[in-house]
Amino acid sequence: MATVTKAGKVEKSIVMLVMIVGGVLVSIPFIWMISSSFKPESEVLAIPPTIIPENPTIEHYINLFTNMNFAVYLRNTLIVVLFSFVGLLFNAMAGYGFAKYSFKGREKIFYVVLATMMIPGQVTMIPVYLLLNYMGLTNTMTGIVLPGLAVAFSIFLFRQFMTTIPTDLLEAARLDGAGEFYIFFRLVMPIAKPIFAVQGILTFIAGWNSFLWPLIIANDESLYTLSVGLSLLQGQYANNFALQMAGAAFMVVPIIIIFAFFQKYIVEGFTMSGIK
Repeated sequence: MATVTKAGKVEKSIVMLVMIVGGVLVSIPFIWMISSSFKPESEVLAIPPTIIPENPTIEHYINLFTNMNFAVYLRNTLIVVLFSFVGLLFNAMAGYGFAKYSFKGREKIFYVVLATMMIPGQVTMIPVYLLLNYMGLTNTMTGIVLPGLAVAFSIFLFRQFMTTIPTDLLEAARLDGAGEFYIFFRLVMPIAKPIFAVQGILTFIAGWNSFLWPLIIANDESLYTLSVGLSLLQGQYANNFALQMAGAAFMVVPIIIIFAFFQKYIVEGFTMSGIK
């Protein structure tokens, strides 16, 4: 018995060591990116490379907002993210409707929603562009955010989660005189907190990294997002690696912060899914 326990500890130690080494290797590019964003340009390409900047500076971050339009790109990106969360709420309502309401054609409409998941987004970009162009919404912020308000995958996930909510609980709330909006916001949403957290992170990442659609629909640089601005940065300042690292770090760090904040809810969501 003692031999088995000792062997188990050795195996656990080996697994932990492998995971630590793997984590360090995966983290090296990210650490180098953050470090290089605080280095003078001459130090970025120094041989041997330095992890900790010898002469740290925030000049590159200042240049992003003073000599370029990153403040405008940031504003546009935040607008896209904000409306993406509005769309997340609409998707949750749609998923709740498909899960808990009985109406004619419910299953057929839901199958149509599922069918749209099988079509690559690049295929629908041209028809959506033509529709928005007909409506006069090209080169506008409305045209950028409008197609992202409804996401079939998000509706599907909400619907699948909300089917697990006991219908008797909802009926009891209705008997007590609760309205439908009250039930959704005060009863359903707290229960669905894990799936909201998971979808919230996916929605934030999609909105924060939005690139292709804003590039297609917008002709004015004042409507570009951070991802589009970063691609312009790589083209105009191809030899200024420190500046590019600052722009990349500015895009990546908020995603890490959001993930760290919602991490416990993601684990809770996976745990509940495993139990069910």
